[in-house]
Amino acid sequence: MVSTGKKAAPAAKKATSSPAKKPSGTGPKKAGASSGGKGPRKPIAPIKVSQGRSWGPIALMVAVGVLAASIIGYGAYAAFQGSRSWEDRANSISGIVNYREKDPKLTEPAQHQQGKIQYTVSPPVAGPHNQDWQNCMGDVYDAQIANEHAVHSLEHGAVWITYQPNLPAAQVEELAAKVRGQEKMLMSPYEGLDKPISLQAWGYQLKVDNANDGRIDEFIKALRVNASVEGPTISCAQGITATGTEPRNLTQQGS
Repeated sequence: MVSTGKKAAPAAKKATSSPAKKPSGTGPKKAGASSGGKGPRKPIAPIKVSQGRSWGPIALMVAVGVLAASIIGYGAYAAFQGSRSWEDRANSISGIVNYREKDPKLTEPAQHQQGKIQYTVSPPVAGPHNQDWQNCMGDVYDAQIANEHAVHSLEHGAVWITYQPNLPAAQVEELAAKVRGQEKMLMSPYEGLDKPISLQAWGYQLKVDNANDGRIDEFIKALRVNASVEGPTISCAQGITATGTEPRNLTQQGS
Protein backbone atom coordinates (compact mmCIF):
# COMPACT_ATOMS: atom_id res chain seq x y z
CA MET A 1 0.00 0.00 0.00
CA VAL A 2 1.24 3.32 -0.84
CA SER A 3 1.70 5.60 2.15
CA THR A 4 0.06 8.99 1.87
CA GLY A 5 2.13 10.42 4.69
CA LYS A 6 -0.86 10.90 6.99
CA LYS A 7 -1.63 8.88 9.99
CA ALA A 8 -5.15 7.65 10.43
CA ALA A 9 -7.10 9.41 13.16
CA PRO A 10 -7.41 7.25 16.18
CA ALA A 11 -10.87 5.88 16.78
CA ALA A 12 -12.93 7.79 19.30
CA LYS A 13 -12.69 6.30 22.68
CA LYS A 14 -15.82 4.98 24.16
CA ALA A 15 -16.99 6.85 27.11
CA THR A 16 -16.10 4.90 30.15
CA SER A 17 -18.27 6.90 32.54
CA SER A 18 -21.98 6.36 32.79
CA PRO A 19 -24.28 9.24 31.97
CA ALA A 20 -24.73 11.73 34.85
CA LYS A 21 -27.87 11.18 36.80
CA LYS A 22 -30.20 14.07 37.33
CA PRO A 23 -30.42 14.98 40.96
CA SER A 24 -33.73 14.26 42.49
CA GLY A 25 -36.06 17.19 42.65
CA THR A 26 -34.57 19.05 39.69
CA GLY A 27 -37.64 18.59 37.62
CA PRO A 28 -40.26 21.29 37.25
CA LYS A 29 -41.39 22.57 40.59
CA LYS A 30 -44.98 22.86 41.45
CA ALA A 31 -46.27 26.20 42.52
CA GLY A 32 -45.66 26.75 46.18
CA ALA A 33 -43.06 23.97 46.47
CA SER A 34 -40.17 24.69 48.78
CA SER A 35 -36.58 24.53 47.64
CA GLY A 36 -35.90 21.95 50.32
CA GLY A 37 -38.49 19.60 48.98
CA LYS A 38 -40.43 19.67 52.28
CA GLY A 39 -43.78 20.30 50.72
CA PRO A 40 -45.72 23.46 49.77
CA ARG A 41 -45.38 26.64 51.85
CA LYS A 42 -48.38 28.49 53.16
CA PRO A 43 -49.11 31.62 51.15
CA ILE A 44 -47.89 34.79 52.91
CA ALA A 45 -50.65 37.32 53.46
CA PRO A 46 -49.80 40.74 52.01
CA ILE A 47 -49.00 43.41 54.58
CA LYS A 48 -51.53 46.21 54.50
CA VAL A 49 -50.10 49.72 54.87
CA SER A 50 -52.43 52.02 56.77
CA GLN A 51 -53.56 54.91 54.62
CA GLY A 52 -55.17 56.82 57.53
CA ARG A 53 -54.24 60.48 58.17
CA SER A 54 -51.98 61.43 61.04
CA TRP A 55 -54.37 63.70 62.97
CA GLY A 56 -51.91 64.77 65.68
CA PRO A 57 -49.75 67.06 63.50
CA ILE A 58 -52.84 68.32 61.66
CA ALA A 59 -54.55 69.27 64.92
CA LEU A 60 -51.38 71.02 66.10
CA MET A 61 -51.14 73.01 62.87
CA VAL A 62 -54.80 74.02 63.13
CA ALA A 63 -54.34 75.10 66.76
CA VAL A 64 -51.27 77.17 65.86
CA GLY A 65 -53.18 78.74 62.98
CA VAL A 66 -56.13 79.65 65.21
CA LEU A 67 -53.79 81.12 67.84
CA ALA A 68 -51.95 83.19 65.24
CA ALA A 69 -55.22 84.45 63.78
CA SER A 70 -56.45 85.36 67.28
CA ILE A 71 -53.27 87.30 68.05
CA ILE A 72 -53.44 89.15 64.77
CA GLY A 73 -57.15 89.82 65.22
CA TYR A 74 -56.70 91.13 68.76
CA GLY A 75 -53.81 93.32 67.64
CA ALA A 76 -55.95 94.80 64.90
CA TYR A 77 -58.84 95.33 67.34
CA ALA A 78 -56.56 96.96 69.91
CA ALA A 79 -55.08 99.23 67.24
CA PHE A 80 -58.59 100.18 66.14
CA GLN A 81 -59.68 100.84 69.72
CA GLY A 82 -56.58 102.91 70.37
CA SER A 83 -57.29 105.08 67.36
CA ARG A 84 -60.81 105.97 68.62
CA SER A 85 -61.48 108.96 70.84
CA TRP A 86 -62.61 108.35 74.40
CA GLU A 87 -65.98 109.90 73.50
CA ASP A 88 -66.48 107.33 70.72
CA ARG A 89 -65.51 104.50 73.03
CA ALA A 90 -67.90 105.74 75.72
CA ASN A 91 -70.80 106.16 73.30
CA SER A 92 -70.29 102.61 72.00
CA ILE A 93 -71.03 101.13 75.43
CA SER A 94 -74.46 99.53 75.32
CA GLY A 95 -76.93 101.18 77.70
CA ILE A 96 -74.84 104.24 78.52
CA VAL A 97 -76.69 107.56 78.85
CA ASN A 98 -74.77 110.52 77.45
CA TYR A 99 -76.14 113.60 79.23
CA ARG A 100 -73.63 115.78 77.41
CA GLU A 101 -75.73 115.21 74.33
CA LYS A 102 -79.08 114.70 76.03
CA ASP A 103 -78.88 117.80 78.26
CA PRO A 104 -75.86 119.96 77.35
CA LYS A 105 -76.82 122.72 79.80
CA LEU A 106 -76.73 120.23 82.71
CA THR A 107 -73.14 119.23 81.96
CA GLU A 108 -71.61 122.68 81.53
CA PRO A 109 -68.99 123.66 84.14
CA ALA A 110 -71.00 124.53 87.24
CA GLN A 111 -70.83 126.95 90.13
CA HIS A 112 -70.07 126.02 93.74
CA GLN A 113 -73.00 126.18 96.14
CA GLN A 114 -73.37 125.67 99.86
CA GLY A 115 -75.96 123.41 101.45
CA LYS A 116 -78.26 120.78 99.91
CA ILE A 117 -78.80 120.80 96.16
CA GLN A 118 -81.67 119.22 94.28
CA TYR A 119 -80.54 117.16 91.27
CA THR A 120 -82.69 116.05 88.34
CA VAL A 121 -80.68 112.86 87.76
CA SER A 122 -80.26 110.18 90.43
CA PRO A 123 -77.48 109.58 91.22
CA PRO A 124 -76.38 112.95 89.86
CA VAL A 125 -73.89 113.12 86.99
CA ALA A 126 -73.23 116.89 86.80
CA GLY A 127 -74.49 120.28 87.92
CA PRO A 128 -73.74 122.70 90.75
CA HIS A 129 -71.87 121.20 93.70
CA ASN A 130 -70.09 121.87 96.95
CA GLN A 131 -66.74 123.59 96.91
CA ASP A 132 -65.13 120.54 98.53
CA TRP A 133 -64.91 117.27 96.64
CA GLN A 134 -65.22 113.78 98.05
CA ASN A 135 -61.81 112.14 98.31
CA CYS A 136 -61.47 109.94 95.22
CA MET A 137 -58.12 108.20 95.45
CA GLY A 138 -59.53 104.68 95.28
CA ASP A 139 -61.79 105.31 98.29
CA VAL A 140 -64.39 102.65 99.14
CA TYR A 141 -67.03 104.13 101.45
CA ASP A 142 -69.23 101.78 103.47
CA ALA A 143 -72.01 104.35 103.90
CA GLN A 144 -73.75 106.86 101.66
CA ILE A 145 -71.92 110.10 100.87
CA ALA A 146 -73.22 113.56 100.01
CA ASN A 147 -74.15 114.06 96.35
CA GLU A 148 -72.77 117.59 96.49
CA HIS A 149 -69.25 116.34 97.22
CA ALA A 150 -69.43 113.39 94.83
CA VAL A 151 -70.45 115.58 91.89
CA HIS A 152 -67.40 117.77 92.51
CA SER A 153 -65.29 114.59 92.30
CA LEU A 154 -66.89 113.82 88.93
CA GLU A 155 -65.87 117.28 87.73
CA HIS A 156 -62.28 116.30 88.55
CA GLY A 157 -62.56 113.24 86.27
CA ALA A 158 -63.53 110.59 88.82
CA VAL A 159 -65.78 107.60 88.21
CA TRP A 160 -68.25 107.11 91.04
CA ILE A 161 -69.66 103.59 91.51
CA THR A 162 -72.87 103.37 93.51
CA TYR A 163 -74.87 100.28 94.47
CA GLN A 164 -78.03 99.24 96.28
CA PRO A 165 -77.32 98.72 100.02
CA ASN A 166 -78.65 95.16 99.81
CA LEU A 167 -76.31 94.13 96.99
CA PRO A 168 -74.73 90.74 97.88
CA ALA A 169 -71.41 91.09 99.71
CA ALA A 170 -69.53 89.14 97.02
CA GLN A 171 -70.63 91.64 94.38
CA VAL A 172 -69.76 94.60 96.60
CA GLU A 173 -66.26 93.17 96.99
CA GLU A 174 -65.98 92.60 93.23
CA LEU A 175 -66.77 96.28 92.68
CA ALA A 176 -64.42 97.38 95.45
CA ALA A 177 -61.56 95.49 93.79
CA LYS A 178 -61.99 97.75 90.75
CA VAL A 179 -61.74 100.86 92.92
CA ARG A 180 -59.04 100.28 95.53
CA GLY A 181 -55.70 101.79 94.67
CA GLN A 182 -57.07 103.59 91.59
CA GLU A 183 -56.76 107.36 91.51
CA LYS A 184 -59.99 109.15 90.48
CA MET A 185 -62.20 106.28 91.59
CA LEU A 186 -64.67 106.17 94.50
CA MET A 187 -67.54 103.95 95.55
CA SER A 188 -70.44 104.08 97.98
CA PRO A 189 -73.89 102.56 98.64
CA TYR A 190 -76.86 104.60 97.45
CA GLU A 191 -80.45 104.47 98.66
CA GLY A 192 -83.25 104.37 96.11
CA LEU A 193 -81.36 103.05 93.06
CA ASP A 194 -83.67 101.59 90.40
CA LYS A 195 -80.89 99.16 89.33
CA PRO A 196 -78.47 97.19 91.52
CA ILE A 197 -75.43 99.17 90.32
CA SER A 198 -75.02 102.63 88.78
CA LEU A 199 -71.80 104.20 87.46
CA GLN A 200 -71.33 107.96 87.05
CA ALA A 201 -68.78 110.15 85.30
CA TRP A 202 -69.24 113.82 84.47
CA GLY A 203 -72.12 113.77 81.99
CA TYR A 204 -72.37 109.96 81.70
CA GLN A 205 -74.27 107.22 83.49
CA LEU A 206 -74.52 103.43 83.13
CA LYS A 207 -76.81 101.15 85.16
CA VAL A 208 -76.25 97.39 85.31
CA ASP A 209 -77.65 94.38 87.16
CA ASN A 210 -74.49 92.55 88.17
CA ALA A 211 -70.95 93.35 89.27
CA ASN A 212 -69.43 91.02 86.67
CA ASP A 213 -70.98 92.95 83.76
CA GLY A 214 -68.12 93.64 81.33
CA ARG A 215 -69.47 97.12 80.58
CA ILE A 216 -68.31 98.29 84.02
CA ASP A 217 -64.66 97.95 82.99
CA GLU A 218 -65.40 99.56 79.62
CA PHE A 219 -67.00 102.54 81.36
CA ILE A 220 -64.06 103.00 83.72
CA LYS A 221 -61.48 102.64 80.95
CA ALA A 222 -63.19 105.15 78.68
CA LEU A 223 -64.18 107.81 81.22
CA ARG A 224 -61.87 107.77 84.24
CA VAL A 225 -59.75 110.95 84.00
CA ASN A 226 -60.99 111.61 80.44
CA ALA A 227 -64.38 112.96 81.53
CA SER A 228 -62.80 115.70 83.61
CA VAL A 229 -63.89 119.23 82.71
CA GLU A 230 -60.97 120.74 84.65
CA GLY A 231 -58.13 118.82 83.03
CA PRO A 232 -56.45 115.48 83.78
CA THR A 233 -53.98 116.89 86.31
CA ILE A 234 -56.55 118.20 88.79
CA SER A 235 -56.16 116.41 92.12
CA CYS A 236 -58.59 113.97 93.72
CA ALA A 237 -56.73 113.90 97.03
CA GLN A 238 -57.24 115.92 100.23
CA GLY A 239 -61.01 115.88 99.86
CA ILE A 240 -63.89 114.99 102.16
CA THR A 241 -63.51 111.51 103.64
CA ALA A 242 -66.52 111.58 105.99
CA THR A 243 -69.72 109.76 105.07
CA GLY A 244 -73.28 111.05 105.40
CA THR A 245 -75.72 112.69 103.00
CA GLU A 246 -75.33 116.21 104.38
CA PRO A 247 -72.64 118.31 102.68
CA ARG A 248 -69.99 119.78 104.94
CA ASN A 249 -66.72 121.67 104.79
CA LEU A 250 -63.32 120.08 105.29
CA THR A 251 -63.12 121.68 108.73
CA GLN A 252 -66.43 120.03 109.67
CA GLN A 253 -65.49 116.44 108.71
CA GLY A 254 -65.26 115.21 112.26
CA SER A 255 -68.54 116.70 113.38
